[in-house]
Amino acid sequence: MSRRNGQSCGYRGLHILVAFGEDRERFQSADEVQKYSGIAPVTERSGKKHWVHWRLQCPTFLRQTFIEWAGQTINKSFWAGAYYRQQREKGSSYQVAVRALAFKWIRILYRCWKTRTPYDETKYLNALRKRGSPLINNLSLT
Repeated sequence: MSRRNGQSCGYRGLHILVAFGEDRERFQSADEVQKYSGIAPVTERSGKKHWVHWRLQCPTFLRQTFIEWAGQTINKSFWAGAYYRQQREKGSSYQVAVRALAFKWIRILYRCWKTRTPYDETKYLNALRKRGSPLINNLSLT
């Protein structure tokens, strides 16, 4: 979160900045960050069966940092709160909903990190509107 919006990232945000690092070539995609941090689920298949679990081989401190930070944004970010509530309404537990939110946030943070652009909630909401996001379409924005 940007201080310009009156919100600070706190110490978890600093941990996230350290995770991304200074080398902008380190990760080629947000997907790589999601996998590295352990936020991206793993799907395994054998024959006709498949199962999904979270990554065991990852920096667990970093995974927990992303999860806790995402949880802190539920009450600070309009779309994050709406997304969290949407996940809960679908029947997801608190932990599953927050992990899903962290997954979304990593994509956004990656883009900001790669382009050296501060996060701007208004720009993001406008981008969701332009794309016709179901999240925004289901909400009444005034």
